[in-house]
Amino acid sequence: MYKILTLNKISKNGLERLPKDSYEILSECDAPDGILLRSFNMHEMELPDTLKGVARAGAGVNNIPLDKCSEKGVVVFNTPGANANAVKELVIAGLLLSSRKIVDGINWVQSLKDEKDVAKLVEKGKSQFVGPELLGKKIGVVGLGAIGVLVANAANSLGMSVMGYDPFISVDAAWRLSRGVHKAPTLDAIIAECDFITLHVPLNDETKYMINEETIAKMKNGVRILNFSRAKLVNDDAIKAALAQGKVAVYVTDFPDEGLLGLGNVITIPHLGASTPESEDNCAQMAALQLKNYLEFGIIENSVNLPTCVMPYVGRRRICVIHRNIPNVVGPLTTAVAKRGINIDNCLNKSKGDYAYTTIDIDDGNIDQVKEDLVRIEGVISVRIILP
Repeated sequence: MYKILTLNKISKNGLERLPKDSYEILSECDAPDGILLRSFNMHEMELPDTLKGVARAGAGVNNIPLDKCSEKGVVVFNTPGANANAVKELVIAGLLLSSRKIVDGINWVQSLKDEKDVAKLVEKGKSQFVGPELLGKKIGVVGLGAIGVLVANAANSLGMSVMGYDPFISVDAAWRLSRGVHKAPTLDAIIAECDFITLHVPLNDETKYMINEETIAKMKNGVRILNFSRAKLVNDDAIKAALAQGKVAVYVTDFPDEGLLGLGNVITIPHLGASTPESEDNCAQMAALQLKNYLEFGIIENSVNLPTCVMPYVGRRRICVIHRNIPNVVGPLTTAVAKRGINIDNCLNKSKGDYAYTTIDIDDGNIDQVKEDLVRIEGVISVRIILP
């Protein structure tokens, strides 16, 4: 029986992917095999020795101590693409809100509550909320992952001229892009040419404050910037200065803070990107299945700290080894198995950064002795045996 600790409320549709005869779902547990969570902050949490995997029902993993998990041999999963459609739809709403002054207009109409002949006042005052159409405008999509591709295709369908930039675009993402989306040779090309710029990249040392005083200075006057990815991709002080100067016409963000509230031409949305029942279900189902496949079969997909390693499980005993990505580890692993007179049926090794993962399917033999031998090999972090 696998014990799964939930640190947030997880969609029932996701939890149902974990059969009750094999899994115990707990809101409190000192020795879980796996953890399912959304936004709970794990950084101050002590990781139990029993913990094998953590699955985040969402894309961002800033709330999970990745280094600590890696050092203890805990695989961390996320769910890229599971909330992509929900975010895409909100980005399209953000484009319309930023262009047509819809929010200002609605707020103004509400202020007429105690006035007489509202219809006449509306006709007289509506000209102050005139805004341009999206058709024919140029939009730059920075980051062409699961969300960026959907946004680029949707903007293309709306008749916008779409430029996409992503130096690390995957083959799968490239296949999904509409032929109407043009590849930007550099980020500067998007910054200099586009009427709208929308951000869809992860937050890391290279992308932090990528929208700053220097990059804004290169943009077209009256540019509209949308940030539905991570708050610190944009330097708020630089945005406020650019808004005051008229360089930036509108800033739309799904990450409001106190410094942005009350400012004209700033549309602050309360982090609604993935706030749909469909998105929550998709994320929970994907997270649960990934955790299940790892616990039961040693299969790793969509891990942020370990490599993807998919070796179909055929019912044999499987050895799963997390180890450092250093020379002379895989050889000693297979040698240790062979020295115990056990035949290796299949083997797969993959690496990612400082860590690697090896799965070995074996025939009958003394598995306890083999595990003891493997644990002693230099560079090995954890060894797990899966029995049929």
